[in-house]
Amino acid sequence: MKKVYLVGAGPGDLDLITVKGLKAIQQADVILYDRLINQELLNEAKDHAELIYCGKSPDRHSLKQEDINDLLCKFALQGKVVTRLKGGDPFVFGRGGEEAEALANQQIPFEIVPGISAGIAAPAYAGIPVTHRDYSSSVAFISGVSKVGVDQEEYWGHVVKSMDTLCIYMGVSKLPEICERLLRHGLLAGTPIALIEWGTTERQRTITGTLEDIVQKAHDMKNPSMIVVGEVVRLRKKLQWYEQLRVDEGQLVSSI
Repeated sequence: MKKVYLVGAGPGDLDLITVKGLKAIQQADVILYDRLINQELLNEAKDHAELIYCGKSPDRHSLKQEDINDLLCKFALQGKVVTRLKGGDPFVFGRGGEEAEALANQQIPFEIVPGISAGIAAPAYAGIPVTHRDYSSSVAFISGVSKVGVDQEEYWGHVVKSMDTLCIYMGVSKLPEICERLLRHGLLAGTPIALIEWGTTERQRTITGTLEDIVQKAHDMKNPSMIVVGEVVRLRKKLQWYEQLRVDEGQLVSSI
């Protein structure tokens, strides 16, 4: 029996893979990879490594999570080195905890290789620090898709009252509802908000506004996009380094 590596591939920029994550790709006999990883990482795999696509989009799953869990166990029990390559970090809305549980239940050795989460990286590439001494001393990473059975009003009320910055994953399709809830629970209409589409990649696009006008401004934004809410968004005007870098390199930039 060999080991399974649950690897965070980072948010999209090829260079943001960790050294340990890259080694796990290079030594794997089997790689199960997700939709949002940088596909160029697969060029680092061994010549005869088996590559299995496990991508999930909001409206389509190529494999159910239970099937992915079963495959990880099956290949490991066959004596193969298995790398599960996931976008961002495996333990930040990546269901890596469920995969680790499945391996633990079968007493299969595994390692977690953390990755850079989009919740930090996408805002950073947009020039938005999620914390700042003058603007924010707390940040919450939350999902726009809440767990069934959770009291929505209590959940959003708690989030609004307890955090300075909100980084919201998987929320683009629910943007009108999210803005309405944030306003209802006490945030001001002029609260800054940003949407960052395909953060850290050449396709990155950033739209900023307020809770009052962002739905109209960002009507054509699609997944994958990170939503950032809070006063730190104001810093983007001064700190948008990535767009300037791309302009200097002669690339087209889309930003509002």
